[in-house]
Amino acid sequence: MVKIGMMLGDRYEVLEKIGTGGMSDVYKAKDQKLNRFVAIKVLKQEFSENANFVSKFQTEAQAAAGLMHPNIVNVYDVGEENGIHYIVMELVEGITLKKYIEKKARLSYKEAVSIGIQVSMGIEAAHNNHIIHRDIKPQNIIISKDGKVKVTDFGIAKAATSNTITSNVMGSVHYTSPEQARGGYSDEKSDIYSLGITMFEMLTGRVPFNGETTVAIAIKHIQEEMPSPKEYVPEIPNSVESIVLKCCQKSPDRRYQSMGELIADLKQSLMNPDEDFVVMADPDMDGGTRAISDEERNAIKSRSRSGVDEAYTDRESPLRLRSEAEQEYDEDGEDYDEDGEYYEDDTRMEKVTTVLTIVAGVIILIIILILALKLLDNTSSAGDNSPILSEETEQSTTSQTEPESTETVASIQMPDVTGRTLEDARNALTTLGLLTDVEYQESDIDKGVVIRAGTEAGDSLQEGSTVMLYVSAGKQGVEVPDVTGRSLEEATQKLTSAGFQVSKTESYSDSVAAGKVILQSPAGGTKAPDGSTINLTVSMGKEQQKVAVPDLMGMSEADGTFLAYEKGLIVDPVSHVYSSEFEEGTICYQSYSKGTYVEKGTSIGIKVSLGAEKITYKCNISIAAPSSAEAPDYTSGTEVSIKFVTDSGQVLLETKTTTFPQSANYTGLTASAGTITMSYTVNTPGGTTVNPENGETVSIPGTSEQKSFTRRVEFTQE
Repeated sequence: MVKIGMMLGDRYEVLEKIGTGGMSDVYKAKDQKLNRFVAIKVLKQEFSENANFVSKFQTEAQAAAGLMHPNIVNVYDVGEENGIHYIVMELVEGITLKKYIEKKARLSYKEAVSIGIQVSMGIEAAHNNHIIHRDIKPQNIIISKDGKVKVTDFGIAKAATSNTITSNVMGSVHYTSPEQARGGYSDEKSDIYSLGITMFEMLTGRVPFNGETTVAIAIKHIQEEMPSPKEYVPEIPNSVESIVLKCCQKSPDRRYQSMGELIADLKQSLMNPDEDFVVMADPDMDGGTRAISDEERNAIKSRSRSGVDEAYTDRESPLRLRSEAEQEYDEDGEDYDEDGEYYEDDTRMEKVTTVLTIVAGVIILIIILILALKLLDNTSSAGDNSPILSEETEQSTTSQTEPESTETVASIQMPDVTGRTLEDARNALTTLGLLTDVEYQESDIDKGVVIRAGTEAGDSLQEGSTVMLYVSAGKQGVEVPDVTGRSLEEATQKLTSAGFQVSKTESYSDSVAAGKVILQSPAGGTKAPDGSTINLTVSMGKEQQKVAVPDLMGMSEADGTFLAYEKGLIVDPVSHVYSSEFEEGTICYQSYSKGTYVEKGTSIGIKVSLGAEKITYKCNISIAAPSSAEAPDYTSGTEVSIKFVTDSGQVLLETKTTTFPQSANYTGLTASAGTITMSYTVNTPGGTTVNPENGETVSIPGTSEQKSFTRRVEFTQE
């Protein structure tokens, strides 16, 4: 049993219990040899007594100890002492992703994707070392105080699954892959499925499958269709939705085939969230049906006779490829030769082939009938009298028209704005979602009043359409100067001199230089009321294809990474260095200076501060007894209280003693000096005296006085 204060492996001092799980308890400890804090995961008693489990646990934990990655909780050591089996791990101050989701209800897609990228990088490092986690879930993902995301429990998961530990110990079935739920073979793509479920929970705040029992949930993983996260949070971008659904395909062949593929799509989704770039694999289409040749049929017969396919005809094989009739032949012994080998003659083989061909034809016919019925149903519900399309044509048409069917454009009825002021007419049209352009004309109508609109009242318009308004310039309108192609300053001066006011908007242009007027409204040469506003569109030059590098200095690694992704950049590589200028966990270097223009997708290297390089000190002294100068009334043998405290507040020694000298040897101190406080008691014995007034003897009680003094101690730098 682990107790606070005990030493494990002659180096790990157990300080406090910081957590507990299904299979282990976690303690904070200090590694006395390397002078650092660590986390020690101690197996519970019921697992420590299982020799088979302990053996596999040690093997897998030792393999995990070879993993060193910023997004993995690193394993330092594995040990056993007096029946206590433990692993020593990196101590990460922070909270689990599960608690983080519960705290925030759900995460934004940018935060969820960024966390997903870091988790994927950690898992990818493990997969590259042929280590599969098999228990990816939010409870096994830790977010440190500086924003770093780390995956934990590598190795312990595989050891547990290989020994069929019960589900209540092994973590939630909510995140298990269909192949794991069936008890079948699991590989890297099982981790991808579990990560997809984890991302679903980050985005929606809930798991996709739930039930009253673990068996019910496992069956849902195997049988039920994966819901879309957009059913619960509609604003999730399309690319993020597609990534989650691809991760969570029932068939491993339809998922991402590696963490590298997943990471690439996650990064792309941060830069282009609404693009449709996720490719959904369909291995069934890659292996389409084709006719078998006579040569191939003979080869199959030959292999069958020679026993090549024996594995598929073995009665114990889980893959039953033979019919019940064939099994009856086996029992009668009619299909075995003199040596006991199973064979099929040509006649029977051809009969079986014929039967299979007929069965396949029936199945294909049923599928065609179902498709035809569905097509007829769709056609009748739509009231369409067009002829039935072939299956291939129908699929093609559906594919081409599908985007249009999902995005409808609102139809707006044009109101009557004749006779209204320009301001009123514009406000009315803008409210309906229509844009306006203005042309002034001389007229007897009051200036500023709409003479007519370019679109008749009652006509249908699509949202965003532009309506031309013809507005009265009065009886004597002022001719508008043509300022297109001029600089904004020149255009403004010319227009104001003619009595007009100026407003401007900016737009990119491949042909007009930056700062020049692209177009004006009303156009030059037309007439407009004196004092009216001329709208100028000013060129911003060619649209920048590059992006400006943001200032990441001083930001946390997580915030800096998010900001870079928002700008279309990638943070890679990341290293850690000592820095006295920047706080620990903040970015102290970036490979591109802020404001530098680079191509989208450029990788920016950053360095994260470890804080100022730590200087440590040692203390090797003997504490002598109080001297006569320090304590004139101290007598040898008196009990003395000693308290030794560093200038940083660390208590090195607190004891009582009557013997001196006292040894004080310490290393790894962060302060350069300390203070020793020594306290002792001075007792004055009692006595008697005579009262001079009455001559009586009076007793005088003894006294006790507490005294103390201090000593300063300077430490030596290590």
